[in-house]
Amino acid sequence: MDSVKGEKYMNNTAVQVNDVWKVYKIGRKIEVEALKGVSLEIEKGEFMSIMGPSGSGKSTLLNLIGGLDIPTEGKVTIEGTEISKMKERQLLKIRREKVGFVFQFYNLLPYLTALENVMLSLIAIGAPRRKRKEEAKNILEQVGLGARLKHKPGELSGGEQQRVAIARALVSRPAIVLADEPTGDLDTKTGMEIIDLMKNFNQELEQTFIIVTHDHDVSHKTERIIHLRDGKIERVELS
Repeated sequence: MDSVKGEKYMNNTAVQVNDVWKVYKIGRKIEVEALKGVSLEIEKGEFMSIMGPSGSGKSTLLNLIGGLDIPTEGKVTIEGTEISKMKERQLLKIRREKVGFVFQFYNLLPYLTALENVMLSLIAIGAPRRKRKEEAKNILEQVGLGARLKHKPGELSGGEQQRVAIARALVSRPAIVLADEPTGDLDTKTGMEIIDLMKNFNQELEQTFIIVTHDHDVSHKTERIIHLRDGKIERVELS
């Protein structure tokens, strides 16, 4: 690969996972291999999914990409920066500046309003006080919750709570958005609306979306599906 092509290749790569192993120790003698030599490249702006049965390593892989954990062996690189051997303080900076997270059960603070929950992401990255409310309000309007800014999670439906969670993940404009079973606690219609919402942001903002799911309807809304089984990539499917 010549230098020009090499530079272009790196510039188009959001995530690189190179021969990654993750081994969990249970007690002194038991070891569980969650990932076994996984290698994967994800392009900037890609809208892709990871599927597999329970225990296949899906969430483990997502956690490694997001800097929530580090591999036992191998390398994980985010936009040209290797995060595999970073200390927690360095990983926290990566998570704040480059990665947005969407979880199955929303993880909203119940005593804060929708607006305040979204503003937390801006506080974490040190956004100026005068911009926090404005930017949080704008993103909530984009996800269709302009009339629900002052509602707390308990006053919102499951789909509305997930929209707040998406707004919180996107308000800081992260390069990569990781979604772990984002429709798992929603009915089918609402779940598809959530995926369509994510797809719209992916196309408009060119953010990279990586979605872990058990749902074939969800995965077939993505451009590429990585199938995991027993800690290894079983196959790759273009949808």
